[in-house]
Amino acid sequence: MPGARLPRAVFAMDPVHLPLLFPDALLSRLRRTAEIDPALVVRDFTDPAAAPALARAEVLITGWGCPPLGPAALTATPALRAVLHAAGSVRSLAGEELWRRGIGVSSAAEANAVPVAEYTLAMILLAGKDAFAHRERFRATHAHPSHAHTAATGNLGRRIGVIGASRVGRRLLELLKPYDFQVLLHDPYLDPAGAAALGARPLPLDELLRRSDIVTLHAPDLPETHHLLDRRRLALIRDGGVLINTSRGALVDHTALTDELTAGRLSAVLDVTDPEPLPAESPLYTLPNAFLTPHIAGSLGNELERLGRVVVGELERLAAGEELAHAVRYADLTRMA
Repeated sequence: MPGARLPRAVFAMDPVHLPLLFPDALLSRLRRTAEIDPALVVRDFTDPAAAPALARAEVLITGWGCPPLGPAALTATPALRAVLHAAGSVRSLAGEELWRRGIGVSSAAEANAVPVAEYTLAMILLAGKDAFAHRERFRATHAHPSHAHTAATGNLGRRIGVIGASRVGRRLLELLKPYDFQVLLHDPYLDPAGAAALGARPLPLDELLRRSDIVTLHAPDLPETHHLLDRRRLALIRDGGVLINTSRGALVDHTALTDELTAGRLSAVLDVTDPEPLPAESPLYTLPNAFLTPHIAGSLGNELERLGRVVVGELERLAAGEELAHAVRYADLTRMA
């Protein structure tokens, strides 16, 4: 950015998110770093009212609700040098022309991974205690469980199968370290030494599914991962096993999973589904061994400020002439969520 002048920035997102991403103290810090109008939040890059600010903008601060950064957006922002995304994936946001122009792109995906990993850890611990089944029995009987109902319960030595050493997967592996788990990992891009450094034992996918008590998905939604857990692979999970999905619904064949859950062979914790939301008649809403949440594992409420902090930090680096700390590379898009 030239001279000592503050870089010119514009918000582009659904304005409903702005107060949570940038509460007053953080917004003040941002305004000390960039020339920006907090009252202007762009939803349409062809809006005449936004044209003067967009024409001068060197930085776009984007978030959920931002239109794709295609030809219309780039025509409106001839001075654009960087896009700082106050959310996770940029795959659907950043168009080909953006990369061809060499515009820097940064994402708060690392920060968004934190609550997803925390949610997953919580569900692993609850699943290991068979908390969901005990809740159903307690509601029906109002009685404490017998030893027969708790003999297979507990988290000591549980085998946790982690599919994907993504940002969330790696954060989860860190969170799992203090517990008495056996941690297994499958990631086709990671060698055995890399897996060992993360505290996990690397295994082929089918072997991981056979050995795990609890399987948790942290892989991207790519053509090669569509229905990664199909009918054959779901059948590999041991009787009584638990599947947790906080990644993408399309990684799982939901017809096959519904059959497994209806039969009572498996249990599942699903924060994402395919489609999303599920049709109203889906059995997954009412099956006692299916625990559904409405895509809440990622940043919500006060957790959004963590994303805003990443963006302000990146903006401060730009203003100081430094490189982005959370830059997204075009070459990595094919392996990202």
